[in-house]
Amino acid sequence: MVAACVLPTYAKLVRKPVVYEHSGVKLEGFLAYDDEKVSLDKKAPGVLVVHEWWGLNSFSRGRAEALAKLGYVAFALDMYGQGVSTEDPKRAGELASQFYGKPLMAERARAGLTQLVQSGLVDETKVAAIGFCFGGATCQALAYSGAPLAGIVSFHGSLIPLPAAAAPAMRAKVLVLHGAVDPFIKAEDIQAFSRSLDEARIDYQFVSYSGAVHAFTNPGADKLAAATGLKGIGYNEPAARRSWLQMRAFFSELFPKPKA
Repeated sequence: MVAACVLPTYAKLVRKPVVYEHSGVKLEGFLAYDDEKVSLDKKAPGVLVVHEWWGLNSFSRGRAEALAKLGYVAFALDMYGQGVSTEDPKRAGELASQFYGKPLMAERARAGLTQLVQSGLVDETKVAAIGFCFGGATCQALAYSGAPLAGIVSFHGSLIPLPAAAAPAMRAKVLVLHGAVDPFIKAEDIQAFSRSLDEARIDYQFVSYSGAVHAFTNPGADKLAAATGLKGIGYNEPAARRSWLQMRAFFSELFPKPKA
């Protein structure tokens, strides 16, 4: 008898740069999906990924790839402009400041959401958004604008209270994953945010991770802190791992698989 050696076959993880434009600004996002699980004939839930204030970089692209491996169509959008990213906190603050408190934040994010949906691979009734730091706040602004999102996940994000006037258009469920000792988020910020969602009767969860500071999901945060002198950021492996699992549970609730 001849023993047969059967080699496993692996799906191809498709990675595509996507150039698009918003308000005269040329942008370049990053699309990722598993071509065995997803096709034009076999659509899947889509997840928009919004980067930290550093801009679209390897970390946010990596999060899109991780989502693709889970069977989602992921699009890491670009808020700043094609090729624009930085590791300088001052420059990052300048780039992010053009969006906070302005309609442009939701509008630019909506342009990225459009690119995700227009991929033709996404079930348009099953779309969510996740964001990190600045990206977490961007996801909130996008949801508040009435974007067709089933849910949003904010990882160590800035917190934006839901304006009362925006509450009727808000469709998304909310998951906030927060570092319990994040020095950039004050107790009053959490209170104002929670109160606004409570008053609007929004379905939300707020999870705090003990010992975690800002940017706790980013393995490069410690190196950035050392290189730039920026205090209050740092990687926390247990919080990073647990928050990703919390996101996966949230998505399982939003997008339940059909029973056999």
